[in-house]
Amino acid sequence: MRIRMRTVSALTGALALSLVTGCAQGDSVSTGADTVTYWLWDANQLPAYQACAKGFERANPGLKVKITQMGWDDYWTKLTASFIAGTQPDVFTDHVQKFGQFADLKVLEPLDDIGVNPADYQAGLADAWIGQDGHRYGAPKDWDTVALFYNKKLARQAGLTADQLNSLSWNPKEGGTFEKAIAHLTVDVNGRRGDEPGFDKNHVKVYGLATNGAGYGDGQTQWSPFTGSAGWSYTDEKRWGTKYQYDSKTFQSVIKWYFGLAKKGYLAPLTVYSAGANQANAQVAAGKAAMAFDGAWMISTYYGFKGLDIGTAFTPVGPTGKRATMMNGLADSVTKNARNKEGALKWVKYLSSDECQKTVGGYGIVFPATPDGTAAAVAAYKKKGIDVTAFTRPVADKKDFTTFTYPITNYAADMNALMNPAMQDIYGGGKPVSSLDQTADQINLILSQ
Repeated sequence: MRIRMRTVSALTGALALSLVTGCAQGDSVSTGADTVTYWLWDANQLPAYQACAKGFERANPGLKVKITQMGWDDYWTKLTASFIAGTQPDVFTDHVQKFGQFADLKVLEPLDDIGVNPADYQAGLADAWIGQDGHRYGAPKDWDTVALFYNKKLARQAGLTADQLNSLSWNPKEGGTFEKAIAHLTVDVNGRRGDEPGFDKNHVKVYGLATNGAGYGDGQTQWSPFTGSAGWSYTDEKRWGTKYQYDSKTFQSVIKWYFGLAKKGYLAPLTVYSAGANQANAQVAAGKAAMAFDGAWMISTYYGFKGLDIGTAFTPVGPTGKRATMMNGLADSVTKNARNKEGALKWVKYLSSDECQKTVGGYGIVFPATPDGTAAAVAAYKKKGIDVTAFTRPVADKKDFTTFTYPITNYAADMNALMNPAMQDIYGGGKPVSSLDQTADQINLILSQ
């Protein structure tokens, strides 16, 4: 197996060479010299950035922005292919877990000179985009946290109030009040709840907790609120770690408990999940699950379901005495071989400005990176009748909440390629959590190359 992992590492190196070579060839599509091409993946955000583009064009006569939107999976496949073919966009929405590899492949333009001041953004967002070489490769765009969405009608039927759902706690030994709540919200085909005698875990009508899959290596909307509130960290360093800690006893105890909820019938099984169709939000919308952990980018989706009364609650308090949530921040990056480099740099500077971010915030679909942008978003959500406190308070309240980022390391794609089947085997295949020891060895071998 170690030999195989060295082969994977070698292939990664070959990919790096092909990407750099492809860019060097300079094969590009024809666009006007006055046009800046911009890619993003979220269709919900497209109108907001079209509005920003109009503002940018007014402020920069002679420049135009051409925006291309595509789905998440297609986005990264086509972006990688574009680097090889020399057809890359001038600017693209980047993810913190992916930029390290792009920077290492030298397909990103440093943004040290566009005037990004970390103090202008929510704490930590700007610093996350500094590469190992000390250069900046992303201008802060927005941020998100994770909270618990729930069906108010099902909660009322179970006798659970909003205050109770906001006061849940958990532990990996017996699950705490969180496990009791999802057990009580679970109902089998005979109408028995998960905490009642005769409950049939093999024939469940409504699961207490929806599933968003096995979580790859980050578990953002699956198990990360629990590993975070148990005091576990993905790597040995906050950023650019040299060792993933999936062999940790703390991590494995949390994963054993979390996936064990499915064995008890409270958490929807892995077979229910489908990345293309039956994600957690769809399970809640269909009445197949009472609650779901999900990210702030899904607020409009959950509250947009007709006939469904949705509420949100904080993540539960863990063994550390705090609640925890991943705080992810996206950014905009400029490609090294951008055809309109000067225009691209101006566009990214504008995207990260308070002017654009307040415009985006006004659409009430995402939390922009600047405080004023966030305030605009909160106001827009409130106007829609949506309380977003479960997402915003964790960022402001460091006494009761812990926030953490995606693991930022080299070879993130290789890590996820190994962790995805490993976590699925535990969740759906009954494999012991101790099997993660070997997976951690494989990942750390790659990381050491």
